[in-house]
Amino acid sequence: MIKQVSSALVVGLALVTMAPVVAAQDQTMPMRTPDGQPDVSGIFTFRTITPFQRPEQFADKETLGPEEAAAFEAAERTRQNRDLFDPERGASGYAPRAEGGVLSYNEFWYERGIELTADKRTSLIVDPPNGRLPARVPQAPPLVQMTREERVAENYRSYENRSTGDRCIMGFNAGPPMRSSAYNNNVMIFQAPGQVVILNEMVHNARVIPISDAGDAEVATPPFDQRSGVSRGHWEGETLVIETAQFAGGSSGLTSTNMHLVERLTRLDQDTVAYEYTVTDPTVYAAPYTVMMPLRRTDGTLFEYACHEGNIGLHGILAGARNLELEGRELRP
Repeated sequence: MIKQVSSALVVGLALVTMAPVVAAQDQTMPMRTPDGQPDVSGIFTFRTITPFQRPEQFADKETLGPEEAAAFEAAERTRQNRDLFDPERGASGYAPRAEGGVLSYNEFWYERGIELTADKRTSLIVDPPNGRLPARVPQAPPLVQMTREERVAENYRSYENRSTGDRCIMGFNAGPPMRSSAYNNNVMIFQAPGQVVILNEMVHNARVIPISDAGDAEVATPPFDQRSGVSRGHWEGETLVIETAQFAGGSSGLTSTNMHLVERLTRLDQDTVAYEYTVTDPTVYAAPYTVMMPLRRTDGTLFEYACHEGNIGLHGILAGARNLELEGRELRP
């Protein structure tokens, strides 16, 4: 369970930084659902240029001043702009064109955000205080040792060996927990008596979450794990608290099947919901970590994420690997 003191401080910080917006909000805005619950519904975007972890150059800075923030945002927009990548020399993660490398998309397709969060934080991680992920727990070596070439070959052996993202089962930013990424950073939240639904645009992932009183055991949990875990919610004042466990593996942001996730959603004003989550997984990280990411209302709509229903990407990956093997050429990671 997330520490109450930590949550109060984080939400309090969000309220302070959003004070000008709160003061200007429409006072007639309905803040309650028809059944009297706090209203956290709407269509939101969580895109932001704020890094997940704090960059080394800002090691001692939790937030940036106006000039520093503007300079960082401009530098990031240039650094990440795919239209500015040199196709001859390649780019980070891509081979040069002479070696068969190509860029996946041009800048038109990206929706990563162009600004830092409203409070100009240097990381979405707010705990640990250094804005970085905790130290990882040392892992025992696998019983069967494979060479690099064997690991790469295994990745191309079957569709079952591809990631859940490649297979369009789970999105890389939809979570849980949600995490700002390259595109499709949109989510719809809608409520009904006893239920809340979080529908992500990325791979149309939908979580139907039963809501009960804290500690209420009436909502049964299934005897099996699920890709997105098993989520149960309750209200703590104005905050919707969602606890998720029983992960089957494959969720974006997932550390392992042992992850315990606590998400907290608090309406700040007409246009903003504070989204905070804490990940606890002692088999991967030496300590829990907490992320704060604003959900900002958007007038856009959610589009169908057709993925492999509309293309042959997965077939191409495996067919290309078979062709390279026939030609005796090396498979790439």
